[in-house]
Amino acid sequence: MDQKQADEIRQNVRHSYAKVAEASNQGSSCGPESSCCGVSSDDAINTLVSTRLGYSEDDLVNVPEGADMGLGCGNPRAIASIKIGETVLDLGSGGGFDCFLAAIETGEQGKVIGVDMTPTMVSKARANADKGEYKHVDFRLGEIENLPVANEEIDVIISNCVINLSPNKSRVFAEAFRALKKGGRLAISDIVASVELPDKIREDLQLYSGCMAGASMICELEQILADTGFTDIQIAPKDESKDFIKDWAPGRGVEEYVLSATIEAVKPGGSCC
Repeated sequence: MDQKQADEIRQNVRHSYAKVAEASNQGSSCGPESSCCGVSSDDAINTLVSTRLGYSEDDLVNVPEGADMGLGCGNPRAIASIKIGETVLDLGSGGGFDCFLAAIETGEQGKVIGVDMTPTMVSKARANADKGEYKHVDFRLGEIENLPVANEEIDVIISNCVINLSPNKSRVFAEAFRALKKGGRLAISDIVASVELPDKIREDLQLYSGCMAGASMICELEQILADTGFTDIQIAPKDESKDFIKDWAPGRGVEEYVLSATIEAVKPGGSCC
């Protein structure tokens, strides 16, 4: 992929998620072809979407109103084992939903940083943080290929259906590796390809923004992670995710090619326990 194509993808993704944030601010849906942009003006719909992804109803009531927009393809915190006092980084933090839940787990002794490339999303997340009085949560505008965090600052990186929106996953994981402390870990929910995607899906910008067309094969992701330096790599696809992926692009048959997965890995060098 050349730079022009990569820039086109980034601009399309940024525009699509700005529309999602604006729709949420206005209390309306982002449209019938929104794929994983599941925002709705109906709280019951957002609750249904999020519980299908693995969140509890307690999770949903413990965050500021408007933080949960029904986005994502799983619950990365379920595999993150976040501890009191840790520093957590969320790649593609959106309205701050996962950040606020992580902040409960870190306690005020810890810190949570959310990075998003869409200004409207960052503004929304900051407003939600003010509303919920989260003093130890910081939202930063930036691209996940060029993270605005220091070297070896982070204990655990979470992300929910965002990395495959990037046209340069190798760069994303290299930046994640740089940001993690020795012994730091990845805990990611994302979409992976179970078979090679046909060109009609791979080249569809709407499906790219919808978290599907940018999916990589599991073996490709394992190789990228290993080449970056990560160890203890585990990628676990979830067959049951095909049910909600079918709803993202009705009638397109995309669920025959992609599914949700958890992605875990560790930066070597940390002490045991």
